[in-house]
Amino acid sequence: MNTTPVICPQCTLDETHIEGANHVCDTCGYEWPADVADTAQTETALAEDIVRDANGVALTDGDTVVVIKDLKVKGSSTTLKVGTKIKNIRIGAGDHAVEAGGYRLKAEFLRKA
Repeated sequence: MNTTPVICPQCTLDETHIEGANHVCDTCGYEWPADVADTAQTETALAEDIVRDANGVALTDGDTVVVIKDLKVKGSSTTLKVGTKIKNIRIGAGDHAVEAGGYRLKAEFLRKA
């Protein structure tokens, strides 16, 4: 049985329970079939795990990227300049999902080389 909370497609809250063959939202009362909810959850989770660059291209570990905007490095006087090429990136989680050369960067300021 799936132990992750199921998100209601109508109100987008995760306060749901199973009643018979349906999921029921405790907040808004919306009901939908349990098998539909499980496939939609899986597709949404897979789509959210993909990190995309500024052009929408999916990034993976080991890619080479180019900085598309001058980026000030927090806590330092250095700046990553436009056109700086960074090799062998690693993809992580969160807002700053790209680990590159000792920096954590947002993918929206990078493009795949």
